[in-house]
Amino acid sequence: MSLPDRVAAALSARPAPVCAYVYDPAAAAVRAAEVRAALPAGTTLLYAVKANGHPALVQALARACDGLEVASGGELQLAAGAGARSIVFGGPGKTDAELALALRAGAQINVESAHELRRLDALAGAAGVVADVCLRINRSAAGPPGSHAMTGTPTAFGIDETQLGAVLALDTPHVRVIGFHLHAVSNNLDGSAHARFLTDSLDWSVTTAAEYGLPLRVVNAGGGLGVDYRSGASMDLTALRGVRVPAGVTLIVEPGRFLAADAGWYATTVLDLKRTHGRWFAVVRGGTHHFRLPAAWGYSHPFTVLPVPGWPYPWERPSVSGTEVDVAGELCTPRDVLARGERVGRLRVGDVLVFARTGAYGWDISHHDFLRHPPPEFVVL
Repeated sequence: MSLPDRVAAALSARPAPVCAYVYDPAAAAVRAAEVRAALPAGTTLLYAVKANGHPALVQALARACDGLEVASGGELQLAAGAGARSIVFGGPGKTDAELALALRAGAQINVESAHELRRLDALAGAAGVVADVCLRINRSAAGPPGSHAMTGTPTAFGIDETQLGAVLALDTPHVRVIGFHLHAVSNNLDGSAHARFLTDSLDWSVTTAAEYGLPLRVVNAGGGLGVDYRSGASMDLTALRGVRVPAGVTLIVEPGRFLAADAGWYATTVLDLKRTHGRWFAVVRGGTHHFRLPAAWGYSHPFTVLPVPGWPYPWERPSVSGTEVDVAGELCTPRDVLARGERVGRLRVGDVLVFARTGAYGWDISHHDFLRHPPPEFVVL
């Protein structure tokens, strides 16, 4: 993937050693417009804040989307501060304080269990309100292919489909069930399979609501729109337009990665080049404490070399040419690796490696405080 001129210019202006995330909120807004154009009529587009909670990106996507999806009280406050037109609150471990905050904010809540439904009912009753909710269901059928399966398998997410009747039978007068939350997969690359999943989710919801006498208003299919970090490909959204949303029902989709991934770049300076046991290693000012995804998912993340002309030392500058290198971070663990066996034309100590497609699940999922190295800069274009 080529490095945009504006990103290269921003990084070239940073003092050495460079260690920074560069974010482009406008790029995220453009991607949101592309997704919106590909969705069927009757669909609400939300941004899943968990992918990247940087305020500049959250604010841009709050404007570009119909609202924001959050999974904690902290994200809920961030979404409210960003001026989100609507907020959906999900996640399997909500506290009473977070549920009360969601009620005050007017968020629509995705309920994960019978116990959570009872707690929300008590809180809504104390507040003198009736809460509209979707029940998150862990369906018996598996979802489309992807990196992480949420349903059709034992997970901590949602209500087992076989227990739905018992949950609906609970006495919860301060809660009104208006639909279902059926998020099933993370990072699916097959657009046709995702279109089939959306259609199946709508069909199942209509049938199930009729069975239990529920007035179906919302079917939340979650996110799962995928990108391929190795090839630069993304899910082809063309097939999604053919999904038919029933009259009177709102289909919600909540992409995070798909909207934010290409709005971010992680850049880090090469501090050392060394050869051990037959392999070249580029040791960088950074690592998995800033960008954990490659180590967590077990893949090698591509990078671009941004040459840096200056060399401050009187000895020859270490360099390699036409060979494969592993990119290792500054942490005291052999698992601190961002890329393995990536071929470089020329790489020198002091050059900057730029990892594209790091705007989602980069900084936000990383173990920032391990070894207490300084954090990266955050540069907003």
